[in-house]
Amino acid sequence: MSAFVDLSFDGPCAHLTLKRPDKLNALDRSMIDALLDGARAIEASPEARVAVLSGEGKAFCAGGDIAAWGGLQPLEMWRDWTRAGHRAFEALARLRVPLIVVLTGHAFGGGLELAAVGDIRIAESGIRLGLPESGLGMAPGWSGTQRLVRRFGASVVRRMALTGAIFPAEEGLPLGLVDEVVSKGEGLTRASALAADIAKRGPLAVQMVKAMINAAEGEDRDAPIEGLAGALTAYTEDLAEGVAAFRAKRSPTFSGQ
Repeated sequence: MSAFVDLSFDGPCAHLTLKRPDKLNALDRSMIDALLDGARAIEASPEARVAVLSGEGKAFCAGGDIAAWGGLQPLEMWRDWTRAGHRAFEALARLRVPLIVVLTGHAFGGGLELAAVGDIRIAESGIRLGLPESGLGMAPGWSGTQRLVRRFGASVVRRMALTGAIFPAEEGLPLGLVDEVVSKGEGLTRASALAADIAKRGPLAVQMVKAMINAAEGEDRDAPIEGLAGALTAYTEDLAEGVAAFRAKRSPTFSGQ
């Protein structure tokens, strides 16, 4: 893990926290890699039923740290920066457990792209959201034109990405950018309560529901469908017969059960 990303577990809830407040939690390469490592650790935890992602300080995340990518050559930008971010963000979006993102501060550029990986976004009053990349002469690189369009709709993404429009949390609520707006200082409390509610529900049902919603949305469509098919066949008599026949080097006799 990076010194700027912390992962902890509180019973069934995993907490992933950006801890670089002096830089508005701007992401460098070590933080991106740590987010990927955190997603893998949550995925590997049999106790985890829900996860919460948040950031310390005045910003949730100000996006990618310009000092980390500003001097990269084109191939380095593609190979070592953009693709690394996609790997980390996709791992978070495709977690088997629900992910709650808490916006206690602003989320711009890559920070909004990071917020979009969550299943539920809770924003504190006064925070702002936007995609300022075109004002820097660049395009969103961590699925700002892809996942954000799928989850928020093309119209609002056009306004942010093409015009630099910034939305306060209260305006982002009816647009679907956030799911709840709470008073300043109450974001983590609300997320903890929501996480506790999720953790009480049937964990397998919750995970399958998330997988199917992701598939319907076009997020990791193949794996959930094949995973559910594999789970369904895993407990059939036919599979037991097929395995037994393979081990005995004989032809199987399937019953359709």
